[in-house]
Amino acid sequence: MLNNSHLNVQNNNEIRRRKLLKLTGAATTATGVTAIAGCISADDDDDDDADPDEEEEITVTLTEFPDTIDPLDHITGDYFDIYDHIYEPVFEFDPGDGIFPWIAEDWEVTGDGSTEVSIRDDVTFHNGDTLTADDIAWTINRSVDPDFALVSDLGQFGLGSITGAEAIDETQLEITYGGAPGLAEFEFGNYARAMNREWAEDRGADEDVLSGDSPEDFNGTGPYEVVEFEPEVEIVVEKFDDYWGEEPPFDRVTFNADGESSGRFNALETGETDLTINILPEDVGDVRDNEDTDIRNVPSFRTIFCPMKNSVEPYDSQEFRQAMNYCVDQEEIIETILSGFGTPTSQPVSPDINGYNPDLEPYPQDYDMAESLVEESGYGGVEIELTAPQGRYVNDAEIAERAADMIDELPNVDCSANIVDFGTVSDENAAGLDDPDHPFYMIGWGTVTGDTDYGVQGFFVPEETRSFADDDLTDAIVESQEIEDPDERREALQEINAQIHDLAPWVFLNVQESIYGIREDIQWEPRADETIYLWEMSV
Repeated sequence: MLNNSHLNVQNNNEIRRRKLLKLTGAATTATGVTAIAGCISADDDDDDDADPDEEEEITVTLTEFPDTIDPLDHITGDYFDIYDHIYEPVFEFDPGDGIFPWIAEDWEVTGDGSTEVSIRDDVTFHNGDTLTADDIAWTINRSVDPDFALVSDLGQFGLGSITGAEAIDETQLEITYGGAPGLAEFEFGNYARAMNREWAEDRGADEDVLSGDSPEDFNGTGPYEVVEFEPEVEIVVEKFDDYWGEEPPFDRVTFNADGESSGRFNALETGETDLTINILPEDVGDVRDNEDTDIRNVPSFRTIFCPMKNSVEPYDSQEFRQAMNYCVDQEEIIETILSGFGTPTSQPVSPDINGYNPDLEPYPQDYDMAESLVEESGYGGVEIELTAPQGRYVNDAEIAERAADMIDELPNVDCSANIVDFGTVSDENAAGLDDPDHPFYMIGWGTVTGDTDYGVQGFFVPEETRSFADDDLTDAIVESQEIEDPDERREALQEINAQIHDLAPWVFLNVQESIYGIREDIQWEPRADETIYLWEMSV
C-alpha cells in the first residue's frame, strides 16, 4: 500500500492478479508484471472466424489534443492518456491500492528524506538505446530542479515534495524529497516517467521545451511508438517490436480529440471512434441502444468547484463565500443537469482519496441563511460574475449557468454566468491572487495521486499561483507534508479538509462521474483516476 515504505514483490503480484481478475473475469495463476501484460493482450483463439493476420486497430477520441509534444510540459489528463503509451510510467498506480512494480522492480526508504529505486535492465527506448537509472533521474530533475529551463505544473503539483534524483549505478537511483516518504510515494508513484537523456539533450531539452512535428520527435520506452503525427489533429502509434513486456492488445492506435460533446458522440455512433470520454448523461441511453456501442462509467477522483479569490471583494469575506455555498443546490444540479451521474461534495477531494473527511456534509440550500450572511459580510447589493468553460467537463456550462441562476435568486446579490474557452479558465487558475481577471470561476481538479495533498496544496500553498490565501491553512498543509506516521497524517489531512469546508474558498459542486462511450466488444473497466491504459483492455 502507499502508506508502506516498500512492498513485498509477492504481495505486489497478488494484488496485480486480483486486479486482472476484476478486469477480465477470468481465472489465472500468472504472477509478475510481464505475465499480467501477456494476459491482457488481444486473443482471438475463441473466435473461429478470426483472422490471425488481421491487425486490431482502435481510435480514441479525447476532449483535448496536446498542445505540446514534451511529456513533462503539462499536467493534463488527456495528454497523459496519449503520452503514457509512448513514455510509460515507472510505477503502476492502482487507485485505492497503491503503487506497484512496472519499470521499477523494487524500492526502499533509506531515511533522511530519500528512497532508493531499482529498475529493470531490459527496457529499450524506441530509438534502440537502453534505459538507465540516469535517464529516470534526469527526467525527474528536469521537472523539479529550478536550474532547468522547463517550467511546468508537473513539478509544482505532481512532484511537489520531490527535490531531486541521482543515479547510483545503471539500474539504481535515489529520489530525494522534502516531505514524508508516504507523500513522496504518492507523487513519484504517479508522475515518474523516463525520457532518453542523451536523445533529449541533443534536442535542447535541458534548456527548453521539446518541440517538433514529426514521429521522430518522440522517443519513449512504452509499448507503442509514434508512426504518424499531425500537430493539433492526431497521433498514430503502433506496437513497438522491442518492448520489454508482452504485446499490447491493439496493433495500431489513433488518438484524436474533439472539444464538442456532440462531435464525440457522433463519432462513436458512426464508428469513427472506438472509445471516447465525457459522454453527456442525456446521451447515455442512445449509446446503450446502439448494438455496437456501450457505456462504461465510474465515479472519478475529479471534483468540480468554483474558486473565489479572496484578494478581491466581495470574496475576501468568509460570510459571503459561505453564502454562495448556501445558494447552490448540488442535488438538484446532479439530478436535473447530470441525470444522476455525480455525487455532492463537501470538501476538495472525493471519498476514496487519502484524507477524505467522512464527517463533513455538503452545504444545504438555505436562502434565508445565505441572505443573512451576505448582509453580515457588508456586501449586500453586489454584482458578481461566474466564469466557466464549455466542453471541458461534463455539462460544465450548464452547471455554471444553473449555479449562477441559483445565486441570482438572492435578493441582495446579482450573479451572471460568463461562458468562455477552457484556456481562459486555466490561465486564471494559474494566475494567482495578484492580478485576477476572473476572480470567481469554475474548474475541475482530479486528485490523481490518491492523496489530499495533491488536491489542495496547489490552490493554497505556493504564493505565486494560489487562488486563496490563509496563513493557518497554508501552515497546516505544509506541516502535514512532514508527518511520517500514515494514520497521523491521514487525520491531519481530514482536519485540513474540515478547515477548507468552513473557510468556503470554493463553491463546492460535485464529484464528476467518468462516462465513457466504447465499442461494445472491448473488455475494459474504467479507473477512478480517469487514466486510460490500453494495456488494461482486451478484445
